[in-house]
Formats: sequence, C-alpha cells, structure tokens
Amino acid sequence: MKPEFENISLVKNEEKKRFEIEYNNHFAFIDYKETSHQIALIHTEAEPELAGTGAAAAVVEKTLIYIEESGKKLLPFCPYVFAFIKKHTEWKRIVDERFEGYDNI
Repeated sequence: MKPEFENISLVKNEEKKRFEIEYNNHFAFIDYKETSHQIALIHTEAEPELAGTGAAAAVVEKTLIYIEESGKKLLPFCPYVFAFIKKHTEWKRIVDERFEGYDNI
C-alpha cells in the first residue's frame, strides 16, 4: 500500500453495504455481502479522480485486514480482489477453502 493511504481509516458503510476509504474528497470502495462466517467481496471501484493513485489496492488491502481481524472467511467474487490475492498469495490464508476458484489462486 502506498504510504499516503496508510493512515486513512477504512469505513464499513453498512447502509450502502460497502467498505470504503476517502482520499482527497473521493471514494474507493468494495461492495460486500456478509453472513455470520463469511464476507463476500462483490465489486471494487474507485472514483475516476483516483485512477492510478493506488486507492483501489489500498481499500482492498484494508478490507482484507478487516476480514482477517473479524475471524471470517473471504469469498473473493470481485475480479479485482481475486487478482490482488493471486498477486499477494499470503492473503489466500483468509479465503474460504470452499470458494469455487480457491485452487486458481
């Protein structure tokens, strides 16, 4: 994660069902669905003004930390999150082993 994002807090916006960070008055976020044992990450998006800044990667990493600390398992349905985990394989530790694409990470 780029240093400029390290001190930005992750917000779990339960009303909008998304994890989000705000940077320079713009948002990067991940839509999610949650059960008692799992959190499914559905879609990652950053506002156009954040393109190329690393904001999307930062919100993903902060969300993965949140999921790990919650003790829940991850279902990485979002292609961006899936690709992030494939690149940073240490995060496979929180992916639910029953996830259909688990063996492709």
